[in-house]
Amino acid sequence: MKRVILASSSPRRIELLKQFGIEFEIIPSNVDESIDQSLSVEENVMQLAKKKAQEVFNKLGEDSKQSLVIAADTVVYIEGLILGKPSNEDEAFWMLRKINGKWHSVYTGVCIIDGEWERILAEYEKTNVYIKHMTDEEILRYISTKEPFDKAGAYAIQGFGSLIVERIEGCFYNVVGLPLYRLNIMLQKLGYDLMKGEL
Repeated sequence: MKRVILASSSPRRIELLKQFGIEFEIIPSNVDESIDQSLSVEENVMQLAKKKAQEVFNKLGEDSKQSLVIAADTVVYIEGLILGKPSNEDEAFWMLRKINGKWHSVYTGVCIIDGEWERILAEYEKTNVYIKHMTDEEILRYISTKEPFDKAGAYAIQGFGSLIVERIEGCFYNVVGLPLYRLNIMLQKLGYDLMKGEL
């Protein structure tokens, strides 16, 4: 039986993967998630997802040969800037004002390492999101929910954030943090399929 590992402690990613009934372990990565503004947004998310997967894979030692490690990294991209997670209220306010009343893009890099066949796949998904126009008071009210602090771009598409996301173009689950369609396409390339309920 393949040992499936999600290299993330994100409650959202965990819930999304759980719905397929597969058994998996959660081993969060501890890599530095700093954004390299000299790289393209696509390179950033794929590189960070790959670093996360590789770090967790390396922890497994002898078990790595029978393991399948899945990692992901999500950022927001607007007007040439890559936005990660805000570190405080001021940064959250700045990010929300930046995306306020505008379209932006959400990118998620996904990396899968299949230890048995020594294969590494890294791809990304992109979704365009339009945030409604908010007053400063509305932005502060949203920040007061504490929801923005572990989210790229300082918002979630679920929860309170669903009240500020006016429309999207592309994969909804990508904005949540794990593009399920892209993930399964990658798994199929490695000979697996989430539709079967096992990996």
